[in-house]
Amino acid sequence: MSSTTEKKSKSEYSPSIWSHIQFEHLAAGLSGGVVSSFVLHPLDLIKVRFQVDEGPNHDVVKRPAYNGITHALRSIVQTDGWRGLYRGVTPNVTGAGLSWGLYFFAYNATKRWMQDGDSNKDLGAGNHMLIASMAGLFTLTLTNPIWVSKTRMCLHYDTPGKVHFVSMREILWRVYKLEGVRGLYKGYVPSLFGISHGALQFMAYEEMKNGYNRYKNQPLDTRLTSVEYLLFAATSKMFAATFTYPYQVVRSRLQDQHRHYNGAIDVVKQIWRFEGWRGYYKGLAPNLLRVTPACAITFVVYESIISRLHGWKKAKEEKKES
Repeated sequence: MSSTTEKKSKSEYSPSIWSHIQFEHLAAGLSGGVVSSFVLHPLDLIKVRFQVDEGPNHDVVKRPAYNGITHALRSIVQTDGWRGLYRGVTPNVTGAGLSWGLYFFAYNATKRWMQDGDSNKDLGAGNHMLIASMAGLFTLTLTNPIWVSKTRMCLHYDTPGKVHFVSMREILWRVYKLEGVRGLYKGYVPSLFGISHGALQFMAYEEMKNGYNRYKNQPLDTRLTSVEYLLFAATSKMFAATFTYPYQVVRSRLQDQHRHYNGAIDVVKQIWRFEGWRGYYKGLAPNLLRVTPACAITFVVYESIISRLHGWKKAKEEKKES
């Protein structure tokens, strides 16, 4: 009898990770990713074009020349109209929505599992980085083909003789037909290094929230205001984006349909040889202008939806009890 009770209590204490899955995190993350990526897509387009620009002395591909962010915006509008600023928006919105949704979904399920269901248990910076890395690997593996299509659509220059990709589905099919599964996973290896981006960002975000709650002498799972979430999200994103940016340049160049490299190491070597260390940070300015408000919007939308859903759930439970 005692052994049965002991086994039962042990199983209750260490439930499966599946029992901690909450689909509201998927919905909230997806909503935040879609809103932020759509609003700020023009800056993402410019960032990608800056990243693949090898400079006048080495660029073997004829590309539009831009003298800064403002000039790039004007040039694209003059060439392609206002719609040109949203070239590649479909895979970007799809990829961002799915990425944020799946990331928050996996992150929170793993976090709740490690906390044994106690939302006030402080896991520490190391565990937060581990959870974020696991969520990042899961998300990247599922969404990499979408990012390949987004990069290639952003790098279509309306040049005579070039293939025109009219939709995300068409570009994915063409990549698969011409390059196989390997083509859909171009840039995957440098993106693995990019998992550290999410790990650093979520670690910083969680630690700032926890430190703030401790400073205010309130439980760690206290729901904060939108302004507080905005501040923590923007700060953590700027920290992570600046620290890990070079992998994005390497990834974009590998995914560029106009250029061929012999792997990520070849990209790294050629950037260093022809462009120096500054080459690894091409497009950083439009990237920070985009990702900082994008992350802030995503997190605020996400946290707002979660707060509202928790409020509805709590009201429903109270109504049942009464």
